[in-house]
Amino acid sequence: MSPDHILILGGTTEARELAAALSAHPGVRVTTSLAGRVARPGAVEGESRIGGFGGAEGLADWLRAEQVDFLIDATHPFAASITANAVRAARSTGVPAVILRRPGWSPAPGDRWHEAASLAEAAALLPALGHRVLLTTGRLGLAAFAHLTDLHFVVRSVDPPEPPMPPHTEVLLSRGPFTLADELSLLRAHRIDVLVTKNSGATGTSAKLTAARQLALPVVLVRRPPLPEGVDAVPDVAGVLERLGLG
Repeated sequence: MSPDHILILGGTTEARELAAALSAHPGVRVTTSLAGRVARPGAVEGESRIGGFGGAEGLADWLRAEQVDFLIDATHPFAASITANAVRAARSTGVPAVILRRPGWSPAPGDRWHEAASLAEAAALLPALGHRVLLTTGRLGLAAFAHLTDLHFVVRSVDPPEPPMPPHTEVLLSRGPFTLADELSLLRAHRIDVLVTKNSGATGTSAKLTAARQLALPVVLVRRPPLPEGVDAVPDVAGVLERLGLG
């Protein structure tokens, strides 16, 4: 029997695709929750809500009040606190849940990747790798790089980044997807000699890695946080639909 009410914790391309796929099934109520961190989120099929729940307990209360039959965490791979709260809420309420996580990027021949466990570790690697940095880790967390006063940063994000940030920072407000030609042009125009990014695995932003490879530039890649203990993930929308019996 398919669930009557499904809550998607969204904000990703996969979450929008999943909402559209589920909304096509008659009798299934789909609600997508957005954290509200992006000023102009993309439209989603079905119902939507914006804002947090108030931690795991608040989410559990919402699941009960709205009679949710299935919970899907389709947030960004680096939204570790949201994922942890989702797992706790699902366990405390008995609501079945699944995590949708697209696969991460894997290196190709010619890549010069330097993996880091955190933004702070990424910052520590930079002085030995380059002096003009393209930073595409999002608008949050720039404080980890603020002490690097001798480096020039080009920060690309959808919305304006939050301070503190490095003193020599140029901000580019832009939303992907980006083509290889776009990325090559940007890297050359700003004379970038090192790229810093998170291993999001998103296809719409992977061209920067190909561009860095073609220009033989080093890349500092921040690893994903681990999933909560005892939890696995499915890699795509089809996997979620199969779990729900709607495939």
